[in-house]
Amino acid sequence: MKKMIITVSGEAGSGKSTISKKLAEKLGLEHLSAGKIFREIAEKRKMSLLQLHKLAEENREIDEEVDGKIRKEASKGNVIVEGRLTGWILREKALLKIFLKAPKEERALRIARRDNKTMEEALKDIEEREESNLKRYKEHYGIDAKDLEIYDIIINTSQWDVDKIVELLEKAIKNMRK
Repeated sequence: MKKMIITVSGEAGSGKSTISKKLAEKLGLEHLSAGKIFREIAEKRKMSLLQLHKLAEENREIDEEVDGKIRKEASKGNVIVEGRLTGWILREKALLKIFLKAPKEERALRIARRDNKTMEEALKDIEEREESNLKRYKEHYGIDAKDLEIYDIIINTSQWDVDKIVELLEKAIKNMRK
């Protein structure tokens, strides 16, 4: 049996962090965030998140650093790994791969609240980050991040509140065939 590795991927503002943290707590698993690692790199380099995304388009070493940390920590098992590409990066090792999505306006509203931005700023950030990410993933990995075929569960997070989504995922995990 594989070590318990669950990935939670999704679009910016889809609820990846919130849901994966709560799910990890409910299941007694560690939580690892690719976004947090990426943000720490941006902070060390005194760059904005968008600036680091743009730099990562030209410098594959940034993604390799994040991926290396993810693979190393995930290999210990008993973890929920959250990030845009974690389902792809850990597709052979993950017991379950979850993808979260929501309409762009809903995601922008969440980001605007979280980051104290206007809706217009949040929408612009989403569009620029997604454009940068899609380009990087295709060039660096040969991945079409819009292809959701590898995911076991896909949830539109605008349909339920966080606790209901976590409850749904917890039940799905507990009732999986081993």
